[in-house]
Order: sequence, then C-alpha cells, then structure tokens
Amino acid sequence: MFKLENLNLHYGKKPVLYNINLEIKDGESVAVVGESASGKSTLMNHLYKSKPDQIAWCPQDEALVPSLSAFHNIYAGTLTEHHFLYNLRNLIHPYPHEYVKIKSIATALDLEGVLKTSVDQLSGGQKQRINIARAMIQKQGIFLADEPVSAQDDFHKVKIIKTITSSFKTCVFVFHDLDLALTCCQRIIGLAKGKILFDEHVSNVTKKQLSLVYSHHNTHLESMLV
Repeated sequence: MFKLENLNLHYGKKPVLYNINLEIKDGESVAVVGESASGKSTLMNHLYKSKPDQIAWCPQDEALVPSLSAFHNIYAGTLTEHHFLYNLRNLIHPYPHEYVKIKSIATALDLEGVLKTSVDQLSGGQKQRINIARAMIQKQGIFLADEPVSAQDDFHKVKIIKTITSSFKTCVFVFHDLDLALTCCQRIIGLAKGKILFDEHVSNVTKKQLSLVYSHHNTHLESMLV
C-alpha cells in the first residue's frame, strides 16, 4: 500500500524526517508513536497525499461546521460522491436512505442520539467521534488517522479503534497512548530524532525500544511490557 525509500520530509521549510524507509502492506493495522514534534503528523500527511483517492482521512483538525447537525457534518464525507443538487436537497431535507446509512455508523460510535443536534452544542469527545464518522463513511480501503481518540475515555478509545479496524482493511494511526497502540494494532513504528528508531510487530516491542522514543516516560514504560 505504501513504500517509502530514502525519503526526507519537511514541515514547511524545516527538515523533520530523514532517510525514511518504510513499507506498509495491505491488511495491516499500524500505530505510529513518538513524542511531540517527532514527525508523526508530517509522515501521515505525506502518506495521505500519496494516495488521496484511496484513503479515508481523519486529521487532528476536525474542521466541522458548528451550525450544522452531526448528521450533516458526517454526510460531508460523501459530498464528492454526489452532484450539487443532490447535496443541496439532502441539506434541506435528508434522504431517508442517507439517514439510515449515517445512523449505522453513528450507532457504532455512540452518536445516534445526537445526529439532529448542531455541533456547537456537543462535547469535545462527541465532535472527535463525528470527525471519525465523517472519515468512516467514505468508500475507501485505507483509513489514516492522526490522534483520532485523544479526547475519549479509555473505554471509548479501544471500542472506537476496534470499530475502525474491523471496518477498513488497512489502518494507520498516530497515537500518544502506547497502551492503545499495543492493544489495537499489529505493528508499531517509533519515531524520534528525525528517523524511525524501530518498526516491530507489537509482540516484539521491547522496553528499551520504547524508552528511546519516549525518553520522558521511562518509569511508566516499566509497567507496560514484561
């Protein structure tokens, strides 16, 4: 699905990642981890731009329309699939079949009760789940998400990520939550100091590898792996 060879990536004019060699295969669920400013978002943006027509993209910036309902913000993920008049009609009076389709995704994300509520009346966690739903409704084979569940409680984090991985064949996530990465993904890529420090199956990740990526959290790491 993705193959990067000796790639250098920049944020604006600033060099961020150097000599990146990376392959992500069809069917994998991958977590990209690292401390702030390690290049995670830069890497994800590059992956998205390399295959925009094949990816359901869930960025950190939700860019929701506050005055519109949760339903219409989720439906926005399908705007390019329909012509202008169809979208306008659905904005004024939603088609029943569109409502049913969106309600199915909303129910999986515990949003079914707020579909008719304007986004400006919802919590941060609900807005984040609407952002996820807007990406999930897109008919793509790859799901890319940058910190998609940072505003969720621990129960919802696991439930949401497992819902996504069961719906998309290939998934790549950026996480700060190492427990979530180890629980919900098959593979972890650790970024630090402008490069990939490790790329391992979750069962092979060691405390030492994680400590190199999370230099400020060594005490917590001791409790994560045996």
